[in-house]
Amino acid sequence: MSEAKATILKIGGSVITDKNGQLAARTQIIDRLAEETRKAGLENLIVVHGGGSFGHPAAKEYAIKEGLKNTNQLIGFAETHHFMTVLNGLVMDSLVTHGLPAVSVAPSSCIITENGRIKNFEDTPLKMLLKTGFLPVLYGDSVMDMKMGFTILSGDQIVSTLATRFNAERIIIGVDVDGLCDTDPKAEKNAKVFPHLTLEELGKIQGKIGRSTANDVTGGMIGKITELLPAIEQGIPVIIVNATKPNYIYKALRGEETEGTLIEKE
Repeated sequence: MSEAKATILKIGGSVITDKNGQLAARTQIIDRLAEETRKAGLENLIVVHGGGSFGHPAAKEYAIKEGLKNTNQLIGFAETHHFMTVLNGLVMDSLVTHGLPAVSVAPSSCIITENGRIKNFEDTPLKMLLKTGFLPVLYGDSVMDMKMGFTILSGDQIVSTLATRFNAERIIIGVDVDGLCDTDPKAEKNAKVFPHLTLEELGKIQGKIGRSTANDVTGGMIGKITELLPAIEQGIPVIIVNATKPNYIYKALRGEETEGTLIEKE
């Protein structure tokens, strides 16, 4: 097997679901992304996807992120996890149908957090899957927490942890906008995309980045960037591209230039 460094591909929940609906999967986009991933032919790829209209509604309704306060929340935790496995099943179905040896890895079965931060991560099976030539697929999930009882673990925190642990070559973030913008592109037509940012430049503009207006318990674009900082500080570049546009993810996976935002350490 090749010893090439891993690439982490994160597909946002807003790309593969309609966040304004409930349990509303965008199956055509899921299929197209599976085809682009197959066509790119990358070895050592890990995919992480968000929850969108599958994970967020139950998580929000039962305040799962805030931790265990009463037993009524237990069904909310179970619902959140279950609906994430349903969405993950649709993603897996598409990847496997497109001939990719994708294997689902449930974060709730291998990760425990402490105050919302990853504390224990049993990643040996994941490493073995990758080494054998499989395509591991993880997702944002409801997980057990040492201090809070349980919480929501975002796909972005998983991405950052995987990238730093595996010393990934790069992180590709597929979103439903054209990159990192100076204001919220969904609210401002004239929002300007930053094509390239260093950590220092990112620090200066962080307050200006548009907050997500959608139903999102994981913090929108600011949340994503904050989670990815440890990986960027380790020298792992992050490429943010619009995954709703055909072939953008394919080009990013192939290392070809594509419209979006590249964030590097310096």
